[in-house]
Amino acid sequence: MKFINTPTKRFTGLKDYPFKPNFIEINNGLQMHYVDEGPKDAKQTILLLHGEPSWSYLYRKMIPVLSKAGHRVIAPDLIGFGKSSKPIEFDDYSYQNHVNWTSEILKQLDLDNVTLFGQDWGGLIGFRLVAQYAEKFSSMAIANTTFPMGISDLSKIAVFTQWRDYAKKTDKMNVGKVLQNSTVNQLSDEVIAAYWAPFPEKAYMAGAKIFPSLVPIEMDNPECLLNKKIWKETWLTWEKPFLTLFSDKDPMFSGQDIYYQKNIPGALGQAHQVIKDGGHFLQEDKGKEIADVLVNWMQ
Repeated sequence: MKFINTPTKRFTGLKDYPFKPNFIEINNGLQMHYVDEGPKDAKQTILLLHGEPSWSYLYRKMIPVLSKAGHRVIAPDLIGFGKSSKPIEFDDYSYQNHVNWTSEILKQLDLDNVTLFGQDWGGLIGFRLVAQYAEKFSSMAIANTTFPMGISDLSKIAVFTQWRDYAKKTDKMNVGKVLQNSTVNQLSDEVIAAYWAPFPEKAYMAGAKIFPSLVPIEMDNPECLLNKKIWKETWLTWEKPFLTLFSDKDPMFSGQDIYYQKNIPGALGQAHQVIKDGGHFLQEDKGKEIADVLVNWMQ
């Protein structure tokens, strides 16, 4: 597997991102970066998983609130994103590869009593990760995400299929525009520059460009069939606390939280919220508010 690493100087002086870098090594030199804040001996750890084309910078407003509340906060950059290594070929990326890569954070840091918060691809990966390592997790929260098990009528997800086609075919994804179009708040030039930082050239963008194509949507897709099996064996009987924090202005996922509230036993009676005036990347729009909700819920 051939991969490249974004030059460190690209991440110098980013707005509101003072966190010390940490790395684990996986797969013959492939490196995964992660933020590790708060007490290492905390009773609870919260694992924050981002989506695409963002990175742990998306959680900069939430990390201080969560760590100040006494939690250990781990925010990895998925392989292909942020400060993590970036395989340069589309074929090096797969749904299960991302689960396997991310699982190394759990294993190498020996994490336990973990609450997972996943948004966008953080949810797709998170559902599988929690199911596979259930003994390590005490609870799960999701926001603007899905656990895909197949859709019979693809016209219902036209917004997504258009995004998938654009992402794979575009020469160089306009990361700043994608983030701005997926948030309600106006992003400053400094913030947009921070989201561009991992991608100095298009060679670094394979992960971002292929990610939407890795979402399984056809009913007979093997990944959908596997998710159905995991859903039946794990999530339909999951009784640990499960929280939904979807936003009201996400054209792709708004309203889908009801499905998880109705079908996951651990969601019964939880303090589910619809985050008002939040776009798809609601951590950018309402980061502190979401972190406050998580702190209260975890207590």
